[in-house]
This record gives sequence, C-alpha cells and structure tokens, in this order.
Amino acid sequence: MAKSTSNTSARLEARVAPEVKALWQQAAELEGRTLTDFVIASVQKAALDVIDRHQTLKLNREDSEAFVAALLESPPPNEALKTAASNYMGRGILEDKRKIQS
Repeated sequence: MAKSTSNTSARLEARVAPEVKALWQQAAELEGRTLTDFVIASVQKAALDVIDRHQTLKLNREDSEAFVAALLESPPPNEALKTAASNYMGRGILEDKRKIQS
C-alpha cells in the first residue's frame, strides 16, 4: 500500500549572523516565545504589512478630489458604452457566465 504524504507544514531554513540570532532570541524570550514562534510571527506580520501596502490605493488630497470629481462629473455615456451596457444586461456577459456555471 502506498504511503500517504500529507504535509501540513513546509520547512524553511536560513543562515544568519550569531549576533542576529542572539538579538532574535532575546526578543523571543522577552515575549515568552520560542525563537521559531517569534520568527514565524514576525515574518508573517511583515509579509501581511508589505502585501497590504502594495494592494492599498493611497491618494493624496489633490488626486482624491480629482477622482471624486471624475465620478460625480462624468460625461454622458456614448454609443459604445450604451451598447456594452446593453450587451452586459442582455445576453452578453451574463449569458456567457450562466452557460459556464451550468
């Protein structure tokens, strides 16, 4: 019978200077954590922060005002937009999605 290999975790190894490890160890001890737990939690938080910074749209005041003005003062729809909206609301995109889901 074949052996099932169900991994619930992945291994990560890193080499760091002894001073760096000692610093991390001291911080982990101050928080009452193991070094491994401290490193995992710290890297997780840093990764989420980086992803959040890159996925969040931040506008300065001038850009925010221009964006709102574009939304509030948009020109009337042209024929191409009306056709696209009609196709979307009719059998265009929605019909295609329904066929895929069936």
